[in-house]
Amino acid sequence: MDKLVRNKIFDEIYRIGEDGVPEFKTYAAGEWVFGESFSEVKSPIDGRTIARVSRLSKEQTEEILSTVYEKGREEIRNYPGEKRIESFLKAAQLMREAFEDFVRVLVLDAGKPKSNATGETKATIERLEKTTFESRRMLGDYIPGDWSEETLESEGIVKREPYGVILAISPFNYPLFISATKIIPALFSGNAVLLKPASADPLAALLFIRVLELAGFPKESFALLTIPGRFMDDVVKDKRIRAITFTGSTEVGEHIIRIGGIKAYHLELGGKDPAIVLDDADLELASEKIIKGMVSYSGQRCDAIRLILAQEEIYEELKAKILEKLKEIEPKNPLEDENAVMGPLIDKHSVDYIEEVYKDAIEKGAKPLTEFKREGNYVWPILLEVDKEKVKELRAFQEDVFGPLTLIIKVKDEDEAVDIANSSRFGLDASVFSECERRARKVARKLEVGSVFINEYPRHGIGYYPFGGMKDSGVGREGIGYSVEQLTTTKTIVHNFKGYGVWEYL
Repeated sequence: MDKLVRNKIFDEIYRIGEDGVPEFKTYAAGEWVFGESFSEVKSPIDGRTIARVSRLSKEQTEEILSTVYEKGREEIRNYPGEKRIESFLKAAQLMREAFEDFVRVLVLDAGKPKSNATGETKATIERLEKTTFESRRMLGDYIPGDWSEETLESEGIVKREPYGVILAISPFNYPLFISATKIIPALFSGNAVLLKPASADPLAALLFIRVLELAGFPKESFALLTIPGRFMDDVVKDKRIRAITFTGSTEVGEHIIRIGGIKAYHLELGGKDPAIVLDDADLELASEKIIKGMVSYSGQRCDAIRLILAQEEIYEELKAKILEKLKEIEPKNPLEDENAVMGPLIDKHSVDYIEEVYKDAIEKGAKPLTEFKREGNYVWPILLEVDKEKVKELRAFQEDVFGPLTLIIKVKDEDEAVDIANSSRFGLDASVFSECERRARKVARKLEVGSVFINEYPRHGIGYYPFGGMKDSGVGREGIGYSVEQLTTTKTIVHNFKGYGVWEYL
């Protein structure tokens, strides 16, 4: 097989197995080590094994956690902010030099179309650079005591401080970028961090850790936990971990809170992102944006459009435009077509789940507007027409469907659209399409979501604008500077001057 990674900076972190498959070490807070066994990494494109990654034993995991807690958290705390900035900028440069390796790994490991893999790599580099602008987030406050009789002749300093050790758990859909958006603010704010990458596609995160090591960060202040998710409970509830940042399903998020105990949590969970199309919308624009929101990375995005709510006056025309555009889109092998818009789903289990949800909807009265089609891990775009009185019965409405399946519903007016959207247990993002700014802002105000996109499909990008969920879609906010605040806490220091005389200082 062709060489998976070609830049020499990665030569020390893997060997070639007897069958020609690269076998990767993992980063154990200061050194690259082989685990007690290997996990096979299979490409969702064709199911072939593209690599093996070391699987840590419980003993190795405990040793890593002890090292990070006893040494790493102090090392990064004492690593000056200006040095952190230098290291981030060096990491960005190293990523540029290894750019094609990151893109290739994302295509093979996650099944991403090349355009998506390229965009994710660029976004990660940009996140490294732009986070360095956010040092003001760490400045804290000075509070004079003059404004209360109780606090006269005193003053307070409010410092932003790191939690200590942060556990970062990353999902499969953006294995490089989301891993980076958790590690970067953690290190930037002086925390040590343990990264648990997705088992399905851990390679991009592994390469990123190598870049951070070479960029000069204290070597014992970060580590990779390449262990199966089912073995994570002991790590999550460990008292040495003071904060957890997790992106993934609502069900796993709830489990983490239950077993993690008293900690700080930053959770970006599932979504049911609606697109509300009002009768004064530009339908050509709306249909184009909605399609992108439906099929980008095969709908395997928390901010994918799952629900289209269109006013009855323009419903048929909008539906026709969407269906006409969908005819031109089908999943393709990203290795064979560099212009592919859609690739495979991450694995067969995900495909089976989409089919289950589709059949459930059909049994409950939904009308298929596109033919259901699957081949291997590939699923063609699915659009289901649903009566507004029945939509809440469908699993496709009740659950976070991670794939290219979308419901379209005819509504009387914007109030009815908002009522249906808000009846979902999720509240991550929403889109509103209207030529009237007043109407669009009125709808945005009423929607129970963390972000509203007007005349645009939901997309989080590099995190320039903050995002995060309400209700079952999460806790906290993600964003370049907002993540820094999320992964720090405050300490108040009060100094009392009352009663001090000159002799007190002699």
